[in-house]
Amino acid sequence: MDAPTNAIESAAARGPATERRNVLLRLRVNGEDAEAYVAPYKTLLEVLREDLGLTGTKHGCELGECGACAVLLDGEPVLSCLELAVQCEGRAVQTIEGLARGAELHPLQAAFADLGGSQCGYCTSGMVMTAKALLDRDPAPSRERVKEALSGNLCRCTGYQQIWESVEEAARALRMEKQEAKP
Repeated sequence: MDAPTNAIESAAARGPATERRNVLLRLRVNGEDAEAYVAPYKTLLEVLREDLGLTGTKHGCELGECGACAVLLDGEPVLSCLELAVQCEGRAVQTIEGLARGAELHPLQAAFADLGGSQCGYCTSGMVMTAKALLDRDPAPSRERVKEALSGNLCRCTGYQQIWESVEEAARALRMEKQEAKP
């Protein structure tokens, strides 16, 4: 066999052994085990949307600046556009699709819908997931704490007032649920 004469022939001669191969990724997504063969360079955002069909998590800036892609990773908000999927192996991911309680909206989802916290809706999933992490840690946050927690999530429609009010209303609803559940 003659030696390769150019870069294309050289790459072809090396064959598939030098190509990046897909890897098996195992996650717990929205409370269920999920597996996908993914390219090692794919982000968690890409895997959620393209491989697992969970399109509620939005592509925004893909630079970690807008928050539209926020999901919960082991209960903590992360920007899924900045997380390599392979680094999430074996971890728990919660997306907006996993927030509802069967056919019933989560109080955050209901408050955003009722109080106009989502206008066009593009930032809403990231806002809601970030707010959920806040309310899981602090069931009665101050307005300043809500603003601080959501400061990495950008919205171009609402002016934020309705978003903050939605989070506060959801916090009240969740506290009421907890009180009613006590024996």
